[in-house]
Amino acid sequence: MAAAAARGAMRAVRVFEFGGPEVLRLQADVPIPSPEDAQVLIKVHACGVNPVETYIRSGNYARKPALPYTPGSDVAGVIEGVGGRVTAFKKGDRVFTSATLSGGYADYAVAEADTVFPLSDKLSFSQGAAIAIPYFTAYRALFLKGHAKAGESVLIHGASGGVGIAACQIARAYGLKVLGTAGTEQGMNVVLRNGAHQAFNHREANYLDKIMEYTKMQGVNIIIEMLSNVNLAADLHLLSHAGRVMVVGCRGPIEINPRDTMNKESSIRGVSLFLQTEEERRECVRAVLDGIESGWLKPVVGPEYPLQEVAKAHEDIIHSSGARGKMVLLP
Repeated sequence: MAAAAARGAMRAVRVFEFGGPEVLRLQADVPIPSPEDAQVLIKVHACGVNPVETYIRSGNYARKPALPYTPGSDVAGVIEGVGGRVTAFKKGDRVFTSATLSGGYADYAVAEADTVFPLSDKLSFSQGAAIAIPYFTAYRALFLKGHAKAGESVLIHGASGGVGIAACQIARAYGLKVLGTAGTEQGMNVVLRNGAHQAFNHREANYLDKIMEYTKMQGVNIIIEMLSNVNLAADLHLLSHAGRVMVVGCRGPIEINPRDTMNKESSIRGVSLFLQTEEERRECVRAVLDGIESGWLKPVVGPEYPLQEVAKAHEDIIHSSGARGKMVLLP
């Protein structure tokens, strides 16, 4: 790789057509991008893999990039170069970013300097790659859209993945009563270690009854929902009066009875990080950097894949038996 870099080339995953994981092609002769005035070039040490990247790759997502493109946005690494107007960073700084411009599944990536943040020495590069989309999404769902308050109860439905663990840690730090579900014993233990007061196995036939019993039949104030095409109808029965479901993830349609929202005057709200305003983004960043500094924000890294196994990573993030932390690619 050093020889390739010396001649201005790098490895990067390229997508030339939308489709299954097999359309992800690792190429070794991609030009290393150059940072413009307000941009930085990052030597990528780790890149997070998010379910949304599989939806975009398949062509079934509302936002379609121009082909060909390199997937990936959550990168952690070291500053390799900076544009002429960048003063906040210098070569050698450890950083993470929430949004690469050139794509993160690569040896190097360019990002706007205002989307790049210092990576604390408390965290590894893999942990750095597990911060941006998961924690910004969780914070947005809980507070900017869900209006969560200390003392309320929250059920994180699918709590053992990247966004789920982020939501557990944030909700616990902000004084909520935290319930989480996972599909394996191992996943439930991860959830409990990361802020949940109680964990439930969503593969058990009667787990919904157990959640209601735990709440003394009152239900929960907020549900952070990772798989709404499976769970949304049941979620409406788990809510308390004026409860709200935050739809963070969905893989298809579902039929619900609107009467179930009338009975409790509950609400369903979609959450999309791509629609955040600049003010909302700044609030998320502040909360996340404060959490790292305070020590409660500790990303849990799950499976790690070398760049050449990117297709397997995309297969596993959708079809694995149960999440156990954030999936990461290692160039």
